[in-house]
Amino acid sequence: MKLTDEAKALANCYIAEGIVNKNHIDDCQHIAVATTNNVDILASFNFKHIVNYDKIRMYNGVNLLHGYNIIEIRNPKDLLNYGIGF
Repeated sequence: MKLTDEAKALANCYIAEGIVNKNHIDDCQHIAVATTNNVDILASFNFKHIVNYDKIRMYNGVNLLHGYNIIEIRNPKDLLNYGIGF
C-alpha cells in the first residue's frame, strides 16, 4: 500500500488533534494508510504510539470525524488465536 495524499492528510489530522507529536508522523501515516485502505485489523508492536488503548480511541475518533471507518489495532500476539501466524 502506498502513502497517498489522502493518507498524508489523515495522518496530519492525527497530529493536529494531538494524538502524538509531529516527530511520530510515521506512526500516524502507518495508521492512516491502513485506514484509507479499509484494513480490518492493524497489528503492531509499537505499544507507545499505536497499540495504546487511549490513542486507539483518539485515532478512531478522528477517523469517524472525517468519514472513515474505525480500525482495530492489536498486538500481533492477540491475533495468534485467530490462526494467523507470524
